[in-house]
Amino acid sequence: MTVPVRSLRFADAREAADLAAFLGRLLHYDRAAAVRLQAGGGALAVFGRPPSFEVLAIRTVRLSATHDFDVTVSAGELLEALDTDGTDEAAGVGALPVSVTGPPWTGVLPPRGGWRERTGLPGPVDLCTVLADAVAEFRSRDAALPEDRRTRTERDLIGRDIWSRTVGETELPLRAVHAAQSLGFLRPAAGFPVALLTTGSWMRLRTPYGSIALRGTGGGLGTLAVTVGTV
Repeated sequence: MTVPVRSLRFADAREAADLAAFLGRLLHYDRAAAVRLQAGGGALAVFGRPPSFEVLAIRTVRLSATHDFDVTVSAGELLEALDTDGTDEAAGVGALPVSVTGPPWTGVLPPRGGWRERTGLPGPVDLCTVLADAVAEFRSRDAALPEDRRTRTERDLIGRDIWSRTVGETELPLRAVHAAQSLGFLRPAAGFPVALLTTGSWMRLRTPYGSIALRGTGGGLGTLAVTVGTV
């Protein structure tokens, strides 16, 4: 079944370029990635799930017109449809791709409201320092493995130990910070604010470039309750 043809128009060409960059990063981790799109008013929220991190990634872009729809599509097809070379003030998107039956996570989105900011989260520069130290530790421990133990299972055990550690004085696992940097949400040179928000058992690492959401420390997304809200 196809969705009705819709033509999106972004608030400016940079919005389309930023969305294209986000989709490209998702596809790096999963060439068959799907994204759930929720448009409301003049904004489009794009939800993806990079499998390496077991989190939800959310990128919001501004539109120049009002839209109202909720659909799941192929990330690759959406990327191909994006016009990032427009020379006028707004770059457009052609017809949205054909809708797909999304994987289970597409029915599992964070709640719409009720978020409260929490204290104890380090600033972006410190977060990147902690992350760099963790990557260095992983490489060091991996290199120290004897040849007979240099397996995917052993490396996964090392990764689980490192990335499940919490950050600062919060319950946010380090893998959420790793996901934020890998997807282009964490940019220390810009000196922008980052925040940790919670509602119920959900946590959200928010930056001006996007959010990483997950439920519970180390809980992944396997047992999430189904909601249809936006972030």
